[in-house]
This record gives sequence, C-alpha cells and structure tokens, in this order.
Amino acid sequence: MSSCPELRRKSSVAAVSLLGGLFGGLFISLAAQAQSTVYPGLGRAATPKEVQAWDIDVRPDFKGLPKGSGSVSRGQDVWEAKCASCHGVFGESNEVFSPLVGGTTKDDVKTGRVARLTDGAYPGRTTLMKVPTLSTLWDYINRAMPWNAPKSLQPDEVYAVTAFLLNLGGVVPDNYTLSDANMAQTHALLPNRKGMQTDHGLWPGRSLGNGGKPDVKATACMNNCATEATVASFLPDFARNAHGNLAEQNRLVGAQRGADTTRAPGAAPAAAAAAAPAVVDSKASAAQALARKHNCLTCHGMDNKVVGPGLKEVATRYAGRGDAVAYLTQKIREGGGGVWGPIPMPVQTLSADDARAIAQWLADGMKR
Repeated sequence: MSSCPELRRKSSVAAVSLLGGLFGGLFISLAAQAQSTVYPGLGRAATPKEVQAWDIDVRPDFKGLPKGSGSVSRGQDVWEAKCASCHGVFGESNEVFSPLVGGTTKDDVKTGRVARLTDGAYPGRTTLMKVPTLSTLWDYINRAMPWNAPKSLQPDEVYAVTAFLLNLGGVVPDNYTLSDANMAQTHALLPNRKGMQTDHGLWPGRSLGNGGKPDVKATACMNNCATEATVASFLPDFARNAHGNLAEQNRLVGAQRGADTTRAPGAAPAAAAAAAPAVVDSKASAAQALARKHNCLTCHGMDNKVVGPGLKEVATRYAGRGDAVAYLTQKIREGGGGVWGPIPMPVQTLSADDARAIAQWLADGMKR
C-alpha cells in the first residue's frame, strides 16, 4: 500500500473559537456544510503505527520488501514444520490445495515462459508454472500463511520458505540464500516471469500497454431480460459435504462464514432439537471448544476427512486402547506422519493440559 485513507475526522470547535466574531460564524457554517456530506462526529485520522500495520504489501518492483534473508536448508525446516501438512513434503499435494511445484523445466528458467501452459495434454497447472512475479509469491506467503496462523512467519522465515519452494522447482541450487538484496536477480530466474501480459481490459490505460482497450465488446440493452436467478448454493449436492462441514473449518481471522454443509441449502434446524435441547456433556463440550480454539478443525472434520482424518475416525481407531490418552496427547503436540497418509501433521503449540483434554475426549469416543 502506498497510502492509507484517513478515518473521518471529528470537527474541531477549538480552532473556530480562536477566530471569533464574523469569521468564527463563517467557519462554523462551513464546517456544518462539510459535515452534512459525511458522518458527523465519526472517526479520526489513522495513526502512523496503524498505517504501518497495514502497509505490508510487496510490489513487483520490490518496494515494501523488508530486510532479511533465508537459506534453502532453513526453508526446509520451516516447510516441514508449518507448510507440509497442507502442501505435501515436496509441494506436490493435490488433496485439498492445488500443487505448488511441478510442470517447469530448465528451459523454462532460461526462457521465462512455461511451455506446458500451452500443452493441453498436461494434466494440471501448478503455482510455479503460473506465477509471473517473485514478489507475489513472497507477499502471499508473508500475509496469508500458514493457513491456521497467517502473518505469524518472520521475514527471514518467509525468505527461507520462498527459497525452498524455488529449490523444489529447480530454480535455485541447494546452497542458495534468498535475501532482499538478491530478489531482483532471483526473479530473473522465475520460470514464467514473461508470462504476464497487459493487453486486456483488466489493465486499462496506455501506460500499461493496452491503450485502454475495454474488457468487453457488448452492446447494452434492456429488452427481453431474463428473470433474475436465485442462487441457492454454490456447491453441487454431491460435493456439498465432501470434505466435512465448512462451518467448522473457518480461520480465526477475517469475516469468513462457512455454510453448514451437513444440512441442505436453507434448511432450518430440526424442530425436535429446537423443542428439546440435548443434554450437554460439559467436559466433551469444553474439549470440542479447545479443538476449535487450536484450529484442529482446519485440517480435521468432525466426521469427515479434510486434510487429516475425521476426528470420529481417530476416536474409533483408539477406542479401548489402554494408552490412548497418553499416545494421542503426544501425537497432538508433536505431530508426525505415516499413520493416516503421506501428509504429515505439524508440531502444535498448545499446552500439555489442552492436548490431554482433547486426547481424553477422543479416547472417550468423542461425545458431543
């Protein structure tokens, strides 16, 4: 961001009182007229610190890039701890998120244009095949990752993860260190750096190369218009609950509100449930609240697999096992892979008491 719009200022009567007499009356009148077009008495100017907190984007010319550096080897450590659980150990996962790595060659690094983007027989499009600017990659990782804790990575960690991702794609060698000083040189190796063009209406204006060409060439009309459609759901029925209840998978930031996909679109709660509230197990309810608090439901549905197995499936597997609580407590805190599939679970930062409470809930059959 190059600037931040000011919040609406409160009117200042102190300055008016200093002028007095006729001039004072004139200023009061002008102030009243100005306030009639806005929301009177609302807001204030943003402080420098508030502006700075939002001003974190990195532009294609690398303005806004913080100082720092990170090696490929350091990036691998961060990746395995915070990224691999969703994107796979080698950035190849295609279970929930699109794969990040693949489809690029050494020739693409030389030419700056990914050949397989025009190959209709190639099965998919990875991030490294498409992204044309290194600043975009760095900026998105910095602002949005990891999924359950966005903006938690330090600049050096972002440099390191970006370097590791480029290394996975064969763009930089194993001993490479990415930094603010060599970002421009590294960008010159990006496989699809010449893949973005501005000859379309999304980039209006001659300064961007398209001469202001519009993005559509239609003739407006208001005759024989179709009846306005009513959207009942953006999900087809067969996919509505394919990866668990979306309402239980929201991040704790932003205004996302996932639909309750266990019900049909627009369905109201069951009358019986409204008439006779179910008996609530306080311990089970507290454990379920902890699972939400620590973002367990970001990767695990209650009954369905998301990235990891559904919690009900975990509870079923370990039901009756004597050391279930101790075992699950350790797995929840330390993570690991190979038990439920190839995607590892990252190390978690919750306390031992919280982990034990969730483990006890699972060992007891995940009562709700």
